[in-house]
Amino acid sequence: MQQFDDVKSVLAESQTYYLVSVDMNSNYSYLNRRYALWFEPIHGDLVGKNFSITMHPDDQLVCEQVSMQAFANPDSVFPAVLRKMDGNGGFVMTKWEFKAMFDELGNPNGIFCIGHDITELTRANTDLEEIRNSHSHEVRKHVANLLGLGRVIAESDNAKALKHVAKMIEQCTIDLDNAIRKIY
Repeated sequence: MQQFDDVKSVLAESQTYYLVSVDMNSNYSYLNRRYALWFEPIHGDLVGKNFSITMHPDDQLVCEQVSMQAFANPDSVFPAVLRKMDGNGGFVMTKWEFKAMFDELGNPNGIFCIGHDITELTRANTDLEEIRNSHSHEVRKHVANLLGLGRVIAESDNAKALKHVAKMIEQCTIDLDNAIRKIY
């Protein structure tokens, strides 16, 4: 419990990190100010309520599994990404580290968790992935066209056809340049 008291003294008023503890009955036993300010307006006073009230139902099993790992390995912390209800029908993405708590006799006494909001980071990563895929496709189609036209040149003996292919290469190059300029 001393470990948790030390962490509480540092993070009780954190503007960045959530700090919670959950007792052996799966109820919140402590919330730092940041967690309370964010989630109590949505769910009411949380101390004494089951931890699952704030999260996506599918993530409850994650919490249980990570908690079991923490009790089985008391000197370690274990990560979890959890969706917390935002009060508007959506979810806040959060990343946590779980640590088991034991009383002075070595008996399990609960879990404490330090977490933070990763919603913006998650959205930014998703947006970047979509942009990357879109840009990759936009550039790749022109490169594929140029490769195909190169094969046509390599296999053609017809001068008139080669002039037509040269014009197509010029247009593909212009299109590729425009795509790159649009991206950057």
